[in-house]
Amino acid sequence: MNQKVLFFSTRSGLKLSESIADHYGNFLGKIRFLEFSDGEYTPCFEQSVRGSRVFLIGSTFPPVDNLMELLLMCDAARRASAQNITLVIPYFGWARQDHKDRPRTPIASKLVANLMVASGATRVMTMDLHADQIQGFFDIPVDHLYASRIFIDYIKKLNMDQLTIASPDMGGAKRARSYAGYLGTDVVICYKERKKANEIEFMNLIGNVKEKNIILIDDMVDTAGTLTEAANLIKKQGAKSVRAIATHPVLSGNSYEKIKKSVLEELVVTDTIPIKKTDNNKIKVLSCASLFAEVMQSVHNDESISSKFII
Repeated sequence: MNQKVLFFSTRSGLKLSESIADHYGNFLGKIRFLEFSDGEYTPCFEQSVRGSRVFLIGSTFPPVDNLMELLLMCDAARRASAQNITLVIPYFGWARQDHKDRPRTPIASKLVANLMVASGATRVMTMDLHADQIQGFFDIPVDHLYASRIFIDYIKKLNMDQLTIASPDMGGAKRARSYAGYLGTDVVICYKERKKANEIEFMNLIGNVKEKNIILIDDMVDTAGTLTEAANLIKKQGAKSVRAIATHPVLSGNSYEKIKKSVLEELVVTDTIPIKKTDNNKIKVLSCASLFAEVMQSVHNDESISSKFII
């Protein structure tokens, strides 16, 4: 195809964006951010994007500036006559607010989807949404990638006997069953109830873990409370070893300390969100750059991307 392909990145995701562009065989375009003294800013492309396919790369984890930056870049590309604008969002923030769980609350992920479409996006590419139905919040194509393609290879290389896949909560049961089905293992599930957000009231285990090597699977790790509580419960009930895999390392509060003190042998994550502390030897980061680059290449060439999925 003769259409020019351009890559641009938000400021918070430069390392991953550079790696994606490098795997694609391209480089990041030039963009400048003009700062006002009150904290307001405006992005300015320093090269023409007219008639081009533009990939804007950036995760939308808090602070909200990361989301706003991506929206402003998208609006700027639309007003500069880019032909196609794909928002590449490795971590789609605000996805936990995908429905009303009590009266008088917003559905933030729907609002964010509306903002992205209104800003001029013609396509969205993301990985491991917290809730699959968020794809339906968009009226433009959404490429929903799965980190399972990265993690399955890693799990196989561990070559562990008596392997069992676990979900740290009921919400992740489907994901755990998918991994277990692909790997041909048993699955166990932790059942929890919360007093309020990020605070667990109690947790029970459904399934047998005695003398098993357990791998907990989740889409994200935030405070690490659920993950470490689940690991401790599994270990107490006789598991030989406990590891965890989570796509998005949100890792807020004292999560790093919780992980370091927990019974987890390791926590394996991707680089959808930059790791804040690199001195924790229990945390291993696998890059998702090559997967995104492959799918972006297929999208540009109008090729099927179904072969890129495992789960």
